[in-house]
Amino acid sequence: MKVNLGLLKKICIGVFVLLGTVSATQLGNLKFSFDFSQFFPEEDPDLAFYDDYVEKFGTDDNFLLIAVKNSPNIFQQEFLTNFNSFSRESKGFEHVLESSSLTTLSYPLKTSFGYTTLPIIHIDDTLQYEKDWRKIQEDSLFTNVLIDAHRSSIVLALKTEDNLDYKQSGVLLDSVRASLKRHHLNSYHILGRAFFYEAIVDMQKTEVLTTTIVASILVFIILLLVYRSMPVVWISVFSIALSLLLFMGLLAVLGKELNAMAVFYPVLMLIVGTSDVIHLTDSYIRKLQNGLPRYTAILSSLKEVGMTTLLTSVTTAIGFVTLLSSRLVSIQDFGINAAIGVLVAYFTVIFLTGSLLISLPEKKLIGGKSVSTKWTTYLLRLNTFTREYPKSIIFGTVVFTLLCFLGIYLIKTDYEFKQALPARSKIAADFDFFQENYAGFRPLEIAVTSKPKFKVTDFEVAQEVEKLLIHLKTLKSIGNVQSANLPYKIINKAYHLNNVDYFKLPPDKSTFEKYKKDANRLVRKQLRQFISEDETVARINGKLQDVGTDSLSVVYKSITDFATTQMDTSIVTVKITGKSILLDKNSKYIRKNLLEGLLYGLLLIGVIMAFIFRDIKIFLISLVPNILPILFAGSVLGFLNIPLEASLSVVFAIVFGIAVDDTIHFLGKYKLGITQGLSKEAALEKTFVQTGRALVITTIILFFGFMVMLFSIHQPSRTIGLIISVTLVTALILDLLLLPVLLRKLIK
Repeated sequence: MKVNLGLLKKICIGVFVLLGTVSATQLGNLKFSFDFSQFFPEEDPDLAFYDDYVEKFGTDDNFLLIAVKNSPNIFQQEFLTNFNSFSRESKGFEHVLESSSLTTLSYPLKTSFGYTTLPIIHIDDTLQYEKDWRKIQEDSLFTNVLIDAHRSSIVLALKTEDNLDYKQSGVLLDSVRASLKRHHLNSYHILGRAFFYEAIVDMQKTEVLTTTIVASILVFIILLLVYRSMPVVWISVFSIALSLLLFMGLLAVLGKELNAMAVFYPVLMLIVGTSDVIHLTDSYIRKLQNGLPRYTAILSSLKEVGMTTLLTSVTTAIGFVTLLSSRLVSIQDFGINAAIGVLVAYFTVIFLTGSLLISLPEKKLIGGKSVSTKWTTYLLRLNTFTREYPKSIIFGTVVFTLLCFLGIYLIKTDYEFKQALPARSKIAADFDFFQENYAGFRPLEIAVTSKPKFKVTDFEVAQEVEKLLIHLKTLKSIGNVQSANLPYKIINKAYHLNNVDYFKLPPDKSTFEKYKKDANRLVRKQLRQFISEDETVARINGKLQDVGTDSLSVVYKSITDFATTQMDTSIVTVKITGKSILLDKNSKYIRKNLLEGLLYGLLLIGVIMAFIFRDIKIFLISLVPNILPILFAGSVLGFLNIPLEASLSVVFAIVFGIAVDDTIHFLGKYKLGITQGLSKEAALEKTFVQTGRALVITTIILFFGFMVMLFSIHQPSRTIGLIISVTLVTALILDLLLLPVLLRKLIK
């Protein structure tokens, strides 16, 4: 047996070193991505409608806005000349379809000789600047859209190709920044899909690297303090690091794209792997101290701990798999990837850590005073406390549960998009700038569909659209609204010497039809951005302020109510669509998906635990300390006034998947003691002494491991790290205090 295990040990070490080398060569193939569509609820009728809408009009986030500031204001000839050169140069940028700014646009004017144009800003005539500014203010067409209300900044609006990826976004932004520098425009802010894509992906890469390094250092320090043996620490760290390397290499080979949730992978792998390592190492060292030879000790430890660790790994993986109940692709991917990572960590620990442990002489493992007698003393005192004060523990649990329900009741879903941006970053500052000075970032899309016998190019439909446009102006959160009516208003104004009083629809159908011919001749391309090819759907688009999902729900309801009560529904129907409303719908599904997923996971884990322990009472007992941490995690959101949003849904899966591990280890050791003929009290004492230490140590590592997320510049990551840390400590307290009481009360 010794020879066979020795050969197997060498084979295992060689295989893992080879796999690690291959994985390292694959890291360069890791893909990072960010797309708002990852957070769209699947199989939703509004998503199906939006997909059809995109086929007609393209995406609603294919824009890039560059606001350039100047002091004291933008009406300085040198500045306007430079900005105009930048605007004209932008038309040749790769991936840009259209370019618009106040220096390149003009007013149309109808004369007896036909149409002519007047520049909005007379760049070469400084005496006209004040008159130009007054005209811009009168029209209000461009204010807070292409120029702010204080004329301190001016915007270049680029229409880009749909769905730019990370590489294409980088190419475009490099061109923009180089051109800005070339034209001495150094004070600017950028907003748009390409900028978000670049910033979020760069944040993901930085976060993954940072959390890996910090968490690794943390694990090393804690293991050193616990075992006080460098060989043991290095074996543990090497095994855990290799499991992370294998996991990331596997993701690269499978072609998995790492989204905003990828920042959690290093922390999860490190702390889950550490937990497995500690349980195996603790058991092995204890057996060596009892005088068993190396190979006998490792076999005994694998039999004793291996099955329990496998069960905890499977249940943790199941906790993550419950995220498949989510309608969000990004959350589903995270669940699957995290489940794979947990199993990779388990097999690495069992085969590699076990092989490395038996490669070291016994003296190097047990010579470091790795197990202190103080642990036994403190844990036995805790067991005595649970025996002497069961009523107090149960009463405290009831009060704790009631407080949890109160916190859950306080949970809100008024989520703001800004919370997903890196704190104190360029993108967050730019987002704030556009929020304060322009119409906002969130796209608003409204589809106006004509009823049979009508087309959206008809005068009657245009009148109904105009009613809605007037209503939209009353809603403060909405700005920069455009529609197919805009060309007709501009032409009407052009026919009346560019008088702002005529910036409205023509008063009668015959005039409208005349203007329609002009529009089709002069701005046919622009009209097609707002009218479907079959002329059955008209588009209204605008921008929304990021005022929170609850507030935006009020806005959406106001639009819908107006459309159904104040517009002629025999002529048109109105439907709000776009990426913004699809993202806001997440809050509707998150709670439902969480409950469904956790219920399925609870049932599945319950079946596994019932099969392993073969005792329905132990199964029921195990549910209590695993449900309460989930309730506590929800209550923390409520008490801290943190809105529930998509990424936070992973909190419950992580808590559920990891918290159940401690319960399984505790009950597994207790059940083993009972089957060995020990009394209930003797089995509990043995459980506290032999398993309690590992549970406390692993929870400490879990606590500080997730606390690493507090270093994140991503607000949701910090929130998730904080909630999981305190919740897992709560889970440990419940296991060590409540489980013994329930076992004494319910098991005869």
